[in-house]
Amino acid sequence: MPFDIESKFVIAVASSALFDLTESDRVFREEGEEAYRKYQREHEDEILNHGVAYPLIKRLLSINTPDDQIVEVILLSRNDPDTGLRVFKSIEYYGLTISRAVFVAGSNPFKYMTAFNATLFLSGNPDDVKEAVAHGYPAGCIYPSDYIDDESDNEIRLAFDFDGIIADDSAESIFQVGALEKFHSHERELASFPLPAGPLLKFFTEISKLQQKEIIKNQNDPIYKPRIRIAIATARNVPAHERMINTLRKLDIRVDEAFFLGGVEKIRVLSVFMPHIFFDDQVDHIEGVARTFPSVHVPFGVANNRNDK
Repeated sequence: MPFDIESKFVIAVASSALFDLTESDRVFREEGEEAYRKYQREHEDEILNHGVAYPLIKRLLSINTPDDQIVEVILLSRNDPDTGLRVFKSIEYYGLTISRAVFVAGSNPFKYMTAFNATLFLSGNPDDVKEAVAHGYPAGCIYPSDYIDDESDNEIRLAFDFDGIIADDSAESIFQVGALEKFHSHERELASFPLPAGPLLKFFTEISKLQQKEIIKNQNDPIYKPRIRIAIATARNVPAHERMINTLRKLDIRVDEAFFLGGVEKIRVLSVFMPHIFFDDQVDHIEGVARTFPSVHVPFGVANNRNDK
């Protein structure tokens, strides 16, 4: 009987997001593919250090129980199976329950996301992520971070920007070509109309479903503490808040914390929320958070088209 991947919550992760590949990447860039292959074989038994996405992936996999294996992580790698062996040895060493992988020997592996029902692709390669997003795939680029995970805390905290991440950037486009007053007027007039889907809506929705499972566990066992907490940190403020709330209501999604910041730096509230991952479509916002907390840039929409010019 085939494995029912459609019933799972699936994340695809590149080895560059899961582990620190700084040295091996340097060898590839400076010395070429053959030197890289030789380096990987010579260091095959050396365990890789944690990458930026490691804390999130470990925590999500910890949701699984022997009776309910709901979370699945797929390794999508530019390596071939030979050079990718070191990554799997590191996965095994850390006890991560990742057993499925795609190796594409130099190509961009995002096209296999649909085959595995993946709701998100995390990579440290910005070019791979830009190509994936350009083709309509939900993907994000992990930024370097100094974050050290507190393993005594078993919560899973995820923070999201709203426009350009959960919703599309149609409202943000108004702001980019106009002024704040025009944006507020536009959003006030359309407050009852939910915004169209953004690039990470499916991932956001599936995380919400996991959260609901955790809440049900708590209802059946009051001693059990739900582990997933979701926050939205948006530059919206009153009166643009209403349309965001109505969009979430339409999706029937619960958010634990929401920050309507109106230009206040996001790091100020995220330093209190302490996310294990933060998603935003604007590089300026990511750069203000990434060194402190794991952060993912989603190169979607008008903000990134402007930056590319």
